[in-house]
Amino acid sequence: MEVKEVERCCCVVTLSEAFSTKSPLSCSGVIVHPRTGTVLCTGLPFSRFITDKKPLSADQSFLSPHSFSEKLKIRVSFSTQQHLGTNQNRKTTQQHEAVAELLMLVNCLEFKQAFQAVFQEADQWRFHGEEEDEDEDEQLIKDAQFLSWFAVLKTGVVANSSPYTDTISWQSSSSLQKGCLVVACGSPFGSLCLDLFISTLSRGIVSNLSGEDNALILTDARCLPGTEGGGLFVMKDGGRFHFIGLIVSPFGWKATEWIGLTLACSAQLIFRNVIRCMSVQDPQGVWLHPGEADRLQISTTAHESKAVKYPTVCFVDSGQFWGSGVVVGSQLVLTCRHVVNEKSTVTLKFHHRERVYNIIGDVLFSTEVSSPYDVALVQLRDSAPDPVVPQLAQSFNPGESVLVMAYGGLGCSCGPSLTSGILSKAINLNYQPVMLQTTCAVQAGASGGAVVRTLSGELLGIVSSNTRDFAAKVTYPHLNFSIPVTVFQRLLEQFNQTRDVNVFRVLDTTEEDVRRVWRLQGAQSKL
Repeated sequence: MEVKEVERCCCVVTLSEAFSTKSPLSCSGVIVHPRTGTVLCTGLPFSRFITDKKPLSADQSFLSPHSFSEKLKIRVSFSTQQHLGTNQNRKTTQQHEAVAELLMLVNCLEFKQAFQAVFQEADQWRFHGEEEDEDEDEQLIKDAQFLSWFAVLKTGVVANSSPYTDTISWQSSSSLQKGCLVVACGSPFGSLCLDLFISTLSRGIVSNLSGEDNALILTDARCLPGTEGGGLFVMKDGGRFHFIGLIVSPFGWKATEWIGLTLACSAQLIFRNVIRCMSVQDPQGVWLHPGEADRLQISTTAHESKAVKYPTVCFVDSGQFWGSGVVVGSQLVLTCRHVVNEKSTVTLKFHHRERVYNIIGDVLFSTEVSSPYDVALVQLRDSAPDPVVPQLAQSFNPGESVLVMAYGGLGCSCGPSLTSGILSKAINLNYQPVMLQTTCAVQAGASGGAVVRTLSGELLGIVSSNTRDFAAKVTYPHLNFSIPVTVFQRLLEQFNQTRDVNVFRVLDTTEEDVRRVWRLQGAQSKL
């Protein structure tokens, strides 16, 4: 699919109850089979219309239309483009609305299992709302139980809205890799101002993956409330897009920290569960048939980028605190002072080919608390598995594409996450960089992670912190601060020659102007 075809595959689903004074609920959806008018969307808004108020059983996989209010009304809105007269360059966009019927709700058990493994309750994760109103607690808990549920709808008049008559081009998620380019398509604020917001696009990368066949997908493509149920499309060589997942939640909080990532479920696994339920329940009107599972896998090859080697990053655990680190030499890891937390030894975890290697490290050096440069050096007692030692950048170009590689909010549950952005600012003093800022999403745990040049894999710096407004109690993951490699590059070279850690002591005696640049450090969110 091309981008314009991605837009035409997405729609808005609006739910209401006849003769009710309650406001309608809405979300985004994907027209997965235009010829039959079949639409997939999130099951979350349907939870408000379920008639049986008893909690769902842990292994329940199917809900029929009879489980919901008889007064439930469903409408699907979508847009089409038409040429004006004979001029092919002049087009007009028209909005359409059609009545839809609910065929079934399916629970993607693979996604549910992956979600529960990654997002531990003790970490106070929330994906189902920002409010903390006690009156809504019960409903929010119920909503959270529906994050793994997806609705299959049917409406009869959308065939002309899509260039596809059969199932849209989609890809198996099992071949996805971190860093693949993706586009999210949904409608911010649901049914509000459809002429302005329907089928809005956002670009990003696959940040992390978890579960069977990568059932759980995290992306840094920025989405807003109302895009739940929208589509996630992976870009392959040649600029073609394939449907890869359905947006589950555009927001996520760990305790009070917004993580700046979008949560999605594999389309492949949703299809699999639809087929599984059909073999038992046999609902009428579903476009899928059990024998079609293999035929529908249009593409099973992940986006193959040019071979760029990015540096090896690891999880650094000092007991009370944890963060990230970057391999910068033979058995040497660079991290942040606050991550090692004045400990003499730390545990480092390396994810490599589906295995986790635990290695003890000795803290050779850490800057003084008074130093603006939050840096520590760790010596590994054993070699890391197949480490990639990065080239250190010699220049910094604001506006260039960069990646942050770090363990972030997910800890070590599924390896390091990748987030994309640009180098938004390089602050210089006496013609030397002393601070970098990027637009990549950075969360707690990313301290000591790598900022790399996307095209070459060169190390630009290590993450020090993101930003938190303590008055508003808001964290800004897309405004973050990193220490340029030029600050410690010469010192690393000297250490490799002399093995004298005292060469790093110069970082404790920085100029007052450098301290002034980092003066917000006490007010930043220490990761």
